[in-house]
Amino acid sequence: MRTATVDPARRTAGQYARATVHRLRMRTLVALGAGAVATAALGRGFGLHDIRFLGSEVALLVSMFVIARYVLPLVERRDRGATGEEHVGALLEPLTSRGWEVIHDASFGHGNVDHILIGPPGVFTVETKSHPGPIRVGRVHGATLSQARAQSVALEEATGLRAEPMIVYSRAWVDRPGARRRGVRVLPARVLVAYLEKRQKELTRDEVRHAHSTIVEALLERSAQGRAMHERWQLIR
Repeated sequence: MRTATVDPARRTAGQYARATVHRLRMRTLVALGAGAVATAALGRGFGLHDIRFLGSEVALLVSMFVIARYVLPLVERRDRGATGEEHVGALLEPLTSRGWEVIHDASFGHGNVDHILIGPPGVFTVETKSHPGPIRVGRVHGATLSQARAQSVALEEATGLRAEPMIVYSRAWVDRPGARRRGVRVLPARVLVAYLEKRQKELTRDEVRHAHSTIVEALLERSAQGRAMHERWQLIR
């Protein structure tokens, strides 16, 4: 049975990141719970001094150490990232009443684009970062810049529309707001909307709507392709 296609325009900011955090938390709880139940069962079945029970206790302790050392910090980072995306998304939503179109949590097959903005100044892809800062534009990591550029390139390849890549820090101070580095605009979230609205107008309202429709159609096509590949893989298995 085929599931209905989800309209990309209806996705909420941080939807994928928040779902990932939820899955990680649930898997962690399930793993700990299963380990605790298995250890208790071995203790009851073979005695507290049995080598199998003692071995399961060691395994449980090692699992708890690994979760505390690696998994929980990962969950915390993902949770912080999801919160950052939600914060920036909330700032962008009011633009829809002022002639803009906003798409959250989109994918063209090269990772998720946190936000796509289509408005009178043009099309923008936004990669949200939740680092506390301070951020110096000249020291933004090359991999971060490449990630932002790749998102705009993926959109252009899928739609033929030129998009300007942006990195937006949800809570950090940025030394040169609006400065560009390697073709990527860097901004703090607090000035994002004001910056966008000051940009020179290049698109009419009809052109904004057409660009939005083009992007949504490309996202729907990509989603359908991904679903078809998944179904074929399930049949092969």
